[in-house]
Amino acid sequence: MSQNTSLEIGTNWDLLTDADVTEVTFQNIGSEAIYVIGTSGDDEPDVDALGVQYGPGEGEAKCSLANLFPGVSGVNRLWAKAIYQNTIVFVSHA
Repeated sequence: MSQNTSLEIGTNWDLLTDADVTEVTFQNIGSEAIYVIGTSGDDEPDVDALGVQYGPGEGEAKCSLANLFPGVSGVNRLWAKAIYQNTIVFVSHA
């Protein structure tokens, strides 16, 4: 299912994409840094996984998940977690 929304992200992994996707736009619109990680399927990443760090105002526009996470075969889901405290992430995908 497509979405174009802002989500509150906590300090545990939160699923940004609510369906299998190949491209996504997202931006950290909150005031706290986040980690972003891709997976194949909707299994939550390991609690200790870190991912790619994005500071406030940072993100990706129409980014291919395969390009962002080339080491994850069949990557089709995107997750985020706040590093210190809850924050807001904008996400858009088809």
